[in-house]
Amino acid sequence: MTDLMHFEDFRPGQEFDLGALTVTREDIIEFATEFDPQPFHLDEEAGKASLLGGLAASGWHTGSLVMRLLATALLTKATCMGSPGISKLTWKQPVFPGDTLRAKAVVLDKKDLRSKPDLGIVTLQVTATNQAATDVLFWENAILFSRREASA
Repeated sequence: MTDLMHFEDFRPGQEFDLGALTVTREDIIEFATEFDPQPFHLDEEAGKASLLGGLAASGWHTGSLVMRLLATALLTKATCMGSPGISKLTWKQPVFPGDTLRAKAVVLDKKDLRSKPDLGIVTLQVTATNQAATDVLFWENAILFSRREASA
């Protein structure tokens, strides 16, 4: 575990490029069919008739896609021990078929965890934009990471 990032390796202001992925019509419909079967996530005409203006990904789908980028680019390369939850979550704009989402994470803060001295807590701000650089998602959450000594 020595090549993984530990609590000590994070610093406020540090940025992580989480990469990008493109959302397909099939992805949107498949996710919505199983998890958020509202008409505007399942049908182009229903999407056009809604405030969204077209077939659009569920916000939960968008969050799941960004979580995948966060996990792949950062959390699996660190001593992540989970999270107590997301404190802020905003879906800024709809995500449509063909949109390419790019995400980044910024360290806002880090704190010692007195109740668990082998861990520390890092607060991240995660944002995602589409190919036009329009913000589509924003969240803040605290994540627990092991300290280097605890991992040794």
